Amino acid sequence: MPEPQKVVLAYSGGLDTSVILRWLIEHYRCEVVAYCADLGQGEELIPVRDKALRTGASAVHIVDLREEFVRDFLFPMLRANAVYEGAYLLGTSIARPLIARAQVEIALKEQADAVAHGATGKGNDQVRFELTYAALAPHLRVIAPWREWDLNSRTALIEFARRHDIPVPVTAERPYSIDRNLFHISYEGGILEDPWAEPPDKMFLLTNSPEAAPDVPVSLELEFEHGDPVAVDGARLEPVALLTRLNRVGGEHGIGRVDLVENRFVGMKSRGVYETPGGTILHHARRALESLTLDREVLHLRDSLVTRYAEMVYYGFWFSPERQALQRFMDECQQDVTGTVRLRLYKGNVTVAGRRSARSLYRTDFATFEADSVYRQRDAEGFINLNALRLRIRALRDRGR
Repeated sequence: MPEPQKVVLAYSGGLDTSVILRWLIEHYRCEVVAYCADLGQGEELIPVRDKALRTGASAVHIVDLREEFVRDFLFPMLRANAVYEGAYLLGTSIARPLIARAQVEIALKEQADAVAHGATGKGNDQVRFELTYAALAPHLRVIAPWREWDLNSRTALIEFARRHDIPVPVTAERPYSIDRNLFHISYEGGILEDPWAEPPDKMFLLTNSPEAAPDVPVSLELEFEHGDPVAVDGARLEPVALLTRLNRVGGEHGIGRVDLVENRFVGMKSRGVYETPGGTILHHARRALESLTLDREVLHLRDSLVTRYAEMVYYGFWFSPERQALQRFMDECQQDVTGTVRLRLYKGNVTVAGRRSARSLYRTDFATFEADSVYRQRDAEGFINLNALRLRIRALRDRGR
């Protein structure tokens, strides 16, 4: 295989990708274009362009993907109620296919012959990036330096960076890695590799600790249309503004912290700590509205597929035909999920205080414990007898009658 002439690197400005940028130039003697996706990292993006150019990039692309991220990736995933292993709302997982797709688009624009990423050979991100490359641009060569070089530890990377005058963002004050976007912040590595060690409270950037949250709860109302949130407290908001507002109020009240030992796709367990305030609020609110609007069997069938859908996102199969087919089913299930949910936030807890919908299947005249004229309680006897018949026959057999 000929050596690459131009590589587009998914670049964050952190330790790994900064070292990779310089290493690619020295190892392959090629041109390297740095590409950074703006998914809501905020001030982290300010030094990215200058740092990439100083490290040797021939060009830098910083692409604002915030609206697309929320509208076309987060909202579809949320419509599926996706949660991995009962706790993780998939904030890092869902970002990778969008980052990789935009990277492919830049590679085609730049007429590059290769793409590169900074994911390690132990993690999930390498799979997520490379499955996307394969689905969208299989002709591009993929370079994964963590699977090639002899810089096999963070310590070796720091030494390489110092030799090449590359600023090192990992310090004694922050001995762990961080991934941030509009949906969440994840923390892993370093001091968090011990699952018995409690995360230091000063680590968290989005949320107050529940103990430090306000002593007075706050109530808010969320409006949904066809499964998507459209308004907070009566004010209609665009997707990014809506999520930003929920992140702020959720973070203030300590909502959305998760400490999880999860099963990576590559086979090992790892410990991750997450902050997802706005996503946690949306998840609770949608479930409450679904309880009113979804048919029982549709709800149960959908829930039986949530685990599979979440695995597709976590493993990196966003652009696979099975995820796309399942998405159509998930979206169909959300057509009647329209209405309003009232929530109360208090010291890390999200409590449903009310829900209403013009598409509600809840009927007081059927459900009431008071007298009614629409439900014959005597009908329940035959219903029970028919459902009990197989149990009765089995019991008679086992008793030899």
